Amino acid sequence: MMSVKRVYVEKKEPFAVKAKELKEEISSYLGIRTVSNVRVLIRYDIENLSDETYEKSKGTVFSEPPVDRLYETEFPHDENDVVFSVEYLPGQFDQRADSAVQCVKLLNENEEPVIRSATTYVITGSLTKEEIERLEAHCINPVDSRKADAKIPDTLVTVFDEPADILIFEGFQTMPEEELKKLYDSLNLAMTFKDFLHIQNYFKNEEHRDPSMTEIRVLDTYWSDHCRHTTFQTELKNITFEDGYYRPVMEETFQHYYNTHKEIFQGREDKFVCLMDVALMAMRKLKKEGKLEDQEESDEINACSIVVPVEVDGKVEEWLVNFKNETHNHPTEIEPFGGAATCLGGAIRDPLSGRTYVYQAMRITGAADPTKSLKETLKGKLPQKKIVRGAASGYSSYGNQIGLATGYVKEIYHPNYVAKRMEIGAVMGAAPRRAVIRETSDPGDIIILLGGRTGRDGCGGATGSSKVHTEASIETCGAEVQKGNPPTERKIQRLFRREEVSHLIKKCNDFGAGGVSVAIGELADGLVVELDKVPKKYAGLDGTEIAISESQERMAVVVDPKDVDQFLAYAEEENLEAIPVAVVTEEPRLVLNWRGKDIVNLSRAFLNTNGAHQETDVTVTIPAKEDSYFVKKEVADVKSAWMDMLKDLNVCSQKGLVEMFDGSIGAGSVLMPYGGKYQLTETQSMVAKLPVMTGKTDVVTMMSYGYDPYLSSWSPYHGAIYAVVESISKIVAGGGDFSKIRMTYQEYFKRMTSDPKTWGEPLSALLGAYQAQIGFGLPSIGGKDSMSGTFNDISVPPTLVSFAVDVATDKTMITPELKKAGNKLVLFTIEKDEYDLPNYEQIMKLYGDIYESIQAGQIVSAYAICAHGVAEAVSKMAFGNDMGVTLYDTLEKDFLFAPGFGNIIAEVPADQVDSLIAKGSVIGEVTKEAQLVYGDVVITVEEAVAAWKAPLEKVFPSVSGEAQPKVDTPIYKTDRIYVCKNKVAKPTVFIPVFPGTNCEYDSAKAFERAGANVIVKVMKNMTAENIRDSVDEFEKAISQSQIIMFPGGFSAGDEPEGSAKFFANAFRNAKMKEAVNKLLNERDGLMLGICNGFQALIKLGLVPYGEICTQTEDSPTLTMNTVGRHISKMVYLKVVTNKSPWLQKAKLGGVYCNPASHGEGRFVANQEWIQKLFANGQVATQYVDVNGNLAQEEEWNINGSYAAIEGITSPDGRILGKMAHSERIGTSVAINIYGEQDMKIFESGVEYFK
Repeated sequence: MMSVKRVYVEKKEPFAVKAKELKEEISSYLGIRTVSNVRVLIRYDIENLSDETYEKSKGTVFSEPPVDRLYETEFPHDENDVVFSVEYLPGQFDQRADSAVQCVKLLNENEEPVIRSATTYVITGSLTKEEIERLEAHCINPVDSRKADAKIPDTLVTVFDEPADILIFEGFQTMPEEELKKLYDSLNLAMTFKDFLHIQNYFKNEEHRDPSMTEIRVLDTYWSDHCRHTTFQTELKNITFEDGYYRPVMEETFQHYYNTHKEIFQGREDKFVCLMDVALMAMRKLKKEGKLEDQEESDEINACSIVVPVEVDGKVEEWLVNFKNETHNHPTEIEPFGGAATCLGGAIRDPLSGRTYVYQAMRITGAADPTKSLKETLKGKLPQKKIVRGAASGYSSYGNQIGLATGYVKEIYHPNYVAKRMEIGAVMGAAPRRAVIRETSDPGDIIILLGGRTGRDGCGGATGSSKVHTEASIETCGAEVQKGNPPTERKIQRLFRREEVSHLIKKCNDFGAGGVSVAIGELADGLVVELDKVPKKYAGLDGTEIAISESQERMAVVVDPKDVDQFLAYAEEENLEAIPVAVVTEEPRLVLNWRGKDIVNLSRAFLNTNGAHQETDVTVTIPAKEDSYFVKKEVADVKSAWMDMLKDLNVCSQKGLVEMFDGSIGAGSVLMPYGGKYQLTETQSMVAKLPVMTGKTDVVTMMSYGYDPYLSSWSPYHGAIYAVVESISKIVAGGGDFSKIRMTYQEYFKRMTSDPKTWGEPLSALLGAYQAQIGFGLPSIGGKDSMSGTFNDISVPPTLVSFAVDVATDKTMITPELKKAGNKLVLFTIEKDEYDLPNYEQIMKLYGDIYESIQAGQIVSAYAICAHGVAEAVSKMAFGNDMGVTLYDTLEKDFLFAPGFGNIIAEVPADQVDSLIAKGSVIGEVTKEAQLVYGDVVITVEEAVAAWKAPLEKVFPSVSGEAQPKVDTPIYKTDRIYVCKNKVAKPTVFIPVFPGTNCEYDSAKAFERAGANVIVKVMKNMTAENIRDSVDEFEKAISQSQIIMFPGGFSAGDEPEGSAKFFANAFRNAKMKEAVNKLLNERDGLMLGICNGFQALIKLGLVPYGEICTQTEDSPTLTMNTVGRHISKMVYLKVVTNKSPWLQKAKLGGVYCNPASHGEGRFVANQEWIQKLFANGQVATQYVDVNGNLAQEEEWNINGSYAAIEGITSPDGRILGKMAHSERIGTSVAINIYGEQDMKIFESGVEYFK
């Protein structure tokens, strides 16, 4: 056995962004001001790797010479420095180490290295013991990490003991209740003791045997609140309403529900009043009345699903549109990064298991004030700042890697979310209906497990989120929170998007929190599962762990026995592990076999009881009229009130947060999150084009949300009603047709106890939602409940978030930024009754009129008013284009800031006002002067924006403050442009797909639109033979092509600690290198790399050198953005050379607007190289401001690139690398951003060969 080698890798000082960030945190947040220097190093321990491959990997896998220093065994530091290293707990997925292994195997596919990673911190300064402990606690979350041993281990290979046989609970059937209770307490189960007695009765009277440990754990998982909505299924008895002003209307709503319940169920005794029944009853009633004819009817319940007619290239076809919301509140509270990442992963998997392609996401979260100091953190809790930042990083990392456009992000702040964070992911998915087969599971059918492997880190996911949480939770719940692996889920997306694959799937289920037992167990009534066949991350797992361990990136599919081999072959083509693990049986029993024994053998009838029947009494508290949320607050000083409103955490800018999330991938985002020339007007809904694979469509989906924690805290009933109203009004303000809206709700409440009043909160909210659905005639067809929002004696605010979904066309969409000076502002107001309830008939008529006015061009922008009134709305409308607003002083000053849920303010051309005056009232006008005016009050837009941006800037920085020197570089013009000597009528483009690549679809469509043929090949690397086969396939594809396109994404997750290393190492293979050389040197070929593809080109040396070569310390490269995180926004670019064939159809000196989305896009080079690149015409494009001036500020030069360089070429111009995504443009894409988008790069590349 070879000895363990250790290397440390450290960013050179100019690029040490993470070290600078940590130093600032230590000083400003931890309050330790004696630290003079901070260093952050990545530590790798490496075993079972030959010396030759190790030497090659030092500068290609573990480090990057231009920006890194690499030290072997030890690194230099002062003996007085505080040095400690942090590593993941055993069993946690370490993407960095995993990617390092994959990269090394590309250098030599026969190697089987073992690699572990850690992060080493070096702190210089005078620190006390207490300060060192605080510093270590800041860097180590015990839920997923631990302090690593400084000593180099003798071996990295873990030897696992053979697991013992599964325990049988001898005497369980006849155990006395007192003894049974002791056993129940010792097992730390999520189920109730009543459930445990139910199990004893079953084994005693039906099975006549004692249960195994696995059976108890499987039942605990199956019946958990997370999997079976146990709380929502509890029967509600003796429902009473307390006295109060609003009692009559709330009782009336309950009676309406109860009458509907009796009408629908016709006296069925098995249907009782419960929260789930209240949640579903409006939908049932509206469906019976024929108001839900677009819902897809299916036994599979993967997500909300509607059938939509879609015109593609002039031909109408049926599509399934899916939407789903998911929460990961508990996991994100204790391990923010992993919890939030897997929240999105879980949300994606539901529609994905329904075989639809997920193309857009919304993230709504709830937190307490993250600007509070560290010392205000509750005992047993992570600081809010750490939670909100870690969660944002986790969710965005997962979405950015899998390639999902996040169209809308909002964090809601309320002090009671300190009890437990709210983390919601809501997603949209779609597929042609013809692609989705829905069939039953028949005896003999085979169940295939595909995707990620099983590990101990997934045990307890469902039950953990269903338990009571205390100060000890953060120390004990580590195994319940997994790390996600988005590249694997991306592979499943690619596989299921292939119609020939989806046609083989009779039924599918995702591996949510219940693991094998639930995911496979739900697919058929009768099953035999062979647990020994389940792929495992490591040895040593026992049958119970294999049965219940959650896995984020797995699917279980039912296929006909004749189709098994074909399905497995398709999975291998997508580099996915797949294996048959179960067979469907005639007998309705769930049987799990391990090591030749049945460790679970349960009747389906018993499983389906979902545990013992639970009952509770309910008392509904009535909100106090005198505390009404709707009472207008008196305003003494309008300017102060206006500025304070803009600084409110629920109003202020969240741009630094939102820009962490890729909002443009898929080339279908109709709206960017912030619009206008200055990208400062936030949108209120997300809109995306349907993800058609070929052809064009103008069909779009819209999604918005509604919820206010302060309104809901006063009255959960009114809060739910106005959540629905708010979500609908946002769709209407964006140009949607409210009459076609479908909804889904997210419920999140305190833990239910034996106190009947606790049950009154969710009942009140659900009754409010019921009333709104009936009032509008619009159903909610899905939802998710979470009833765990209590920490000690603090509970989350009553939460019912309404998500509204609409299907529309791109031509009907309008954007909220103000358009033109002289236009009038018209306020459309909804009516309310004496109980503060909406007049639904009036609202429906009003919203119908607004929709028609938008279609007629009478309304050019609109904003749905929310909690902070007209002042908030007009401010945000004004910011994007730096325009002004004058509000007439006929408006009461108190009204400016009063909640206005349901009201809509619209910008109307002056000559159209007369036609709308009967429906609304003119309250002001748009002005050219960038100021907000009300009577004598004048606030410049500049000071308003400054106030709006400030509150969260230290939590979610939008800039680093590190400005680049002023740029003054010339435009390069030449007549000597490389001419192709090997002409072809229709060039072929080869697009390689690596683990983590996610822009291949957009890139292929861009080239196909330009007239090229496209070959897309997936790099397979599960085995050494896979790698050899892929190299041969890639070599052949390159030989058949004229162009190689390196697409964007996160190859191997931008790990190990750096972008595109996997990508680049693959092309260093001798065969691939030779194939590239032949394409360039013998066939006059072209190469293009965008984003991750540019990173690969520069690491291979193809730019700027023009050939594959080794990087030196002086080589230009791309490194981490100065702000230290991913940035997604539109950027303005100037074309500054005409030397490249890729730029022949672009205007020299022209300015173009393209989406950028990257974490490592900062172009860096020494002065000599920069001068050389400009002199040779190799600088293709530079970042400029909105007026076309070369940019030094981060607002425009978003990553802090030297000389504002965005793209460069090879010496002859035939190879182009650039960061901004030219492939993500299209008709009706980013319509709230101004400027020409199309540089015609792809058309230029194709034209070169003709």
